[in-house]
This record gives sequence, structure tokens and C-alpha cells, in this order.
Amino acid sequence: MAKDAEDAKGAGRTVDLALSGAGAGSEGKRAALELAEHARDSLAVRTTFAGSLFQGRVPWERIRPWPEPPEGERKEADAFLARLAKVLRDTVDAGKVDRTGEIPEEARAALRAIGAFGIKIPKEYGGLGLSQHAYTRAAILLGSHCASTTAFLSAHQSIGLPQPLKVFGTPEQKREYLPRLARGEMSAFALTEEGAGSDPARMTTTATPTADGKSFVIDGRKLWCTNGTVASLLVVVARTPPKQVGGRTLDQYTAFIVDARDPGVKVEHRCRFMGMNGLYNADMTFRGVVVPREAIVGGEGRGMKVALTTLNTGRLTLPAACLGVSKRCLDVSRRWASTREQWGAPIGRHAAVADKVARMAATVFAMESMTLLTSSLVDGGEADIRIEAALCKMWGTEAAWEVVNDAVQIRGGRGYETAESLAARGLEPAPLERFLRDGRINTLFEGSSEILRLFVAREALDPHLGIAGDALHAGLPAGRRLAAFARAGLHYAGWYPGTFLPAGAPAGMHPALAVHARAVDRGARRLARRLFHAMARFGPGLEKRQVLLGRFVEIGAELFAMAAVLVRAERLLLEGKAEPAVLPVADLFCRGAVLRIEERFRGISRNEDEARYRFAQATLEGRFPWLEELPGGGTT
Repeated sequence: MAKDAEDAKGAGRTVDLALSGAGAGSEGKRAALELAEHARDSLAVRTTFAGSLFQGRVPWERIRPWPEPPEGERKEADAFLARLAKVLRDTVDAGKVDRTGEIPEEARAALRAIGAFGIKIPKEYGGLGLSQHAYTRAAILLGSHCASTTAFLSAHQSIGLPQPLKVFGTPEQKREYLPRLARGEMSAFALTEEGAGSDPARMTTTATPTADGKSFVIDGRKLWCTNGTVASLLVVVARTPPKQVGGRTLDQYTAFIVDARDPGVKVEHRCRFMGMNGLYNADMTFRGVVVPREAIVGGEGRGMKVALTTLNTGRLTLPAACLGVSKRCLDVSRRWASTREQWGAPIGRHAAVADKVARMAATVFAMESMTLLTSSLVDGGEADIRIEAALCKMWGTEAAWEVVNDAVQIRGGRGYETAESLAARGLEPAPLERFLRDGRINTLFEGSSEILRLFVAREALDPHLGIAGDALHAGLPAGRRLAAFARAGLHYAGWYPGTFLPAGAPAGMHPALAVHARAVDRGARRLARRLFHAMARFGPGLEKRQVLLGRFVEIGAELFAMAAVLVRAERLLLEGKAEPAVLPVADLFCRGAVLRIEERFRGISRNEDEARYRFAQATLEGRFPWLEELPGGGTT
């Protein structure tokens, strides 16, 4: 309870700062911010690699040398991946899954037989007991083959019941459920609601204690529960009675294990989408569902903590799957651009197509480096990978969308044509059209790109708020603010000049890589400096400048990608990879990243953000109806 009180005190300070001067809607925003703050770990200083970049530091020692998988696991993981690849080839017809919307029982049985439903579940509970690194490699393989099957397996064990149980489950819960889950009993996660997506404070599903306090009664509706139509076990997050903590009334959210076969649980509708036609996604209702207190995961009132912690690791599945499909797109594009002739030469000889192929290859290397690095950090015991996972998901899914789009463009009409139609004409049935449809969801679910930018920005600002928050808070007494100014001044008097120090590179790094390592160091210092300038200029109002904050986050993402690329390239060189095979791709990516970073820095100083915002509000007020008019009169 003492820790809860301290967390509540810190949350209140941060929330008050974010809301100082806010107008209408502040109470709703306050509730959302307090919920998010209370669900976070209290860390005085962000010491993770990616978090440090926003503070002007590049702690290479945290990622260098390149972290290897747990000792002795590689052979075991490779054997499993070989079995998984065979099952995908032999029993999972991705085109048929797309056409029918069903993953056949034959494929499910084959996946169960090789342990694919319990990749990370410990061996003592019947799982394979493999690492996050191995699981990420499995997601790469799955993503290269069938997006629906990837979601089927990953929603079960990345955000379904196995992951929360591993981290938060009691010994009794683990003994009861993990063996069933490892054998292939399906699970799903129920968090989102019609009015509560990225704003869980609007959640209306309730869990009311019974009179004897031994059980809870769940009532509500949950939307977009992946695997909800086929799962027998669910993690359901519901609102429980509020509590007084540290003098504040805090809303409580609790995670429960719910048997989908219990009375009152009903699948109202299977949701259908643009792509991923084999997604078993449900709109579900819970009416008078009684669950025992023993079904609580992680403790009463810690449901959002369970949810957010699960999502941090679960998010890594998405960039991994995106990497798999990007590798397929690179392969298809390379072969096509090498053999398809137009105007007397292979189209890959023409600069416009060559540019796309080069960017694809560099992007694939960066995606792989970021995702494998973050996965290895999880295995190495890094407790806080929230920023790294968010950057991998945000950057990786957006980059993959560009890769798939470029692949379709390179293949032209054959990229837009379905694989089934191509096969009927005797041509290579490259499923780029399906990849495009399936891939569109990746920047949306498990945290949209916009939400992740805000999430990372909030984390990046946190150390500054801890140091200077009271000084910026207009609602505090003048004496307290002056004292805070003095403390902040002492800190920044030492910190700020350091952001101008000459850039350095890790000792012993290959000279061709060290050039870019120094660019990472310069970029991080400049990022921290400009972020400080923005805080000083806008104060609490910076929280509202979401597009501006997004640029800071994008710079941090590019710096993280560069660092991952450099450390991985260094490792590959040590493993004996020829320099001509490694250095060009690392060099090309880093050169492009530096240009993108410079563009974002320019956008911080010179932009049209305010003008666009004002115009958007005028548009929303209906001041330009003629823009929507169609020939013949009226609108659609």
C-alpha cells in the first residue's frame, strides 16, 4: 500500500502538470492519465538504451557486444523452426485460409503436435520453454507465410493467457492453466470496448464483488477479441470498485481468467476485415458471469498493469511478422527486377526501381536488427523494454507497409493481381496483393502508430518532468515553484553544456561503422537539447503538440535503428561475414536515417502544424462543404 501511495503521489504530480491550463474535457483526460500513470513502474531515471537516447546519452555497453540467445538454446530453437517451416509448407495453405476465412483443423493439429502453442511456456508446464529470441524468429517465419495463422498463434501466447500467467500468475494458476494452453487450448485477451480503445479510462465493463467477497460478477461488452470465437480461456479486464490511495480516489481495473464456456459469455459477432480473413476476432458480451476471486491475475486493481506489461512484450510479435513478409517482398522484387526487361534492360537497372530495391534491403536489415536486439534484451533480463518495443512496433510496421507497397509497385499489374489469378495464367503466384491487404492492420492494432508516438513521447519527457515538473506547474505556490526552478537550474547547468560535447564512438568498432556511431551520439545529444528547448518554450502546452512530439519520437526511432544496425553489423563481421556483404547495407541504411533525422529536426523549427490544426477544426465545423460535393450535386 505504501508503494501504491507513492505511485499515486507521483501520478498526481505528473497529471496535474499535464492538465494545468487545460480546458473542457480535463476531468476525462485526468482519469485517463491517472490510470496510465498508476499502471506504470515508478522509475526515477530512465536507464534503458532507447530511453537514454532522448536524454542525450548512448549507452553502447547495454547493447554491445551484440547479445546472443541463451547458451545452448540455438540448436533446440533451430530444430523447432525447421519443424514449423515444414508444417507451414505442408498443411497451411495461406491462399485457402484467405479465401475461406478458416484455418483448417489439420493445420491446427499439426501445429499442436510440434508444440507451437507453447513456444515460451516453461517445459515444466508442458511447453517448449524457448526464449523470446526464438519466439521472435518463429514469428518472422510465420509472418512470411500466413498473417492469419500468425495472429492465431501469437494472440494466444503473446497477449493471451500464457504471457500474463508467466509474469503475474500464482503457482496454482500456472499449474492449472499452462499445461492446457501448451497443449493447444486457445486463449484470447479482452480489453478493448466500443468506447474504450486507446482510452481505457472509458471502460464500462464491470466486475462487482459478491456479498461474501469470494467472487465477482462481470457485466459488459468487449470488442475485437482476437481468437475470441475459438478460445476457451479469456483474460478479461474489467472495472472494479474504486479505492482511496494516498488521498486520491483511484479507479480500479482488474484482470480475470474467464472460461468462455461459462454461462453469460457469448460471442455476438465474428468481425470481418479488409485483410487477415482467417482472423478469429469476436465482439463478445458478458452478462452476469461469475468468476472466483482466485481467477484474478496479478492482484485486484492491477489489471492495467497486467495489460500494459503484456502488450510491451507482445508488441514484438508485430515487427517480427512484418519482417517476415518484408523478406518475402524483397525476394519477389529482387528476382522480378533482375529478369523483367523493359526498354532494353532489366527493370532493376532503371534508377527508379533500383532505388526501391535498395531501400527495401536496407530497411529489412534494420527491422531485423531492431527486433532481434530487443528480443535479446528481454532474454537478458532487461525489465523495462517498453520504449524499445514501442519503437520496434511503430517503426517496423510503418516500414513494412512501405516495403509491401514498393513491392506491388515494382511488380506492377502482377503485384495488384491475386495469386490465384496469376497461377491460373501459369505465372508465379506471388501473393503481394494479399500481403498488402493483410499488412494494413499492422500500424493499427496493439497500439496505433499515433498512440505509440504519444506513449514514447510521454516516456521521453518523464525524466524532465521529474526534475522540472514543479517549476513548470503554474498552479503551485510561488515559493514551491522557485525552489523547483533552483533545483532544475543546478541540474541543467551541468547537463545542458554536455549536450554540446564532441561525439564519440565505441572503442574498437570498425572504422566504417564508427563514423555512423558518432552520428548516433551527435543525434542523441541534439535530440535531448531540442526536446529541452521545446519543454522550456511550451511548458505544459507541449503535451498538446502531438505532431511536434511525434517528430522527436521519429528521431529517436531512427537513432535506435541505427544503433541496432551498427552493433549487429559489428557482430556479423566478427562471425566472419565478408565486409562487402555487411558494410554496404549498414552504411546505406545509416546514410538514409541521417537524412530522415535531419528532415525531422527541420520540421521541429519550421512547420505548418498550427495552421493545419486550425484548418482541420474549421473543416470539422463544416465550413468547407463544397470540398465534399460531387459532380451532379450532393455527396455520397
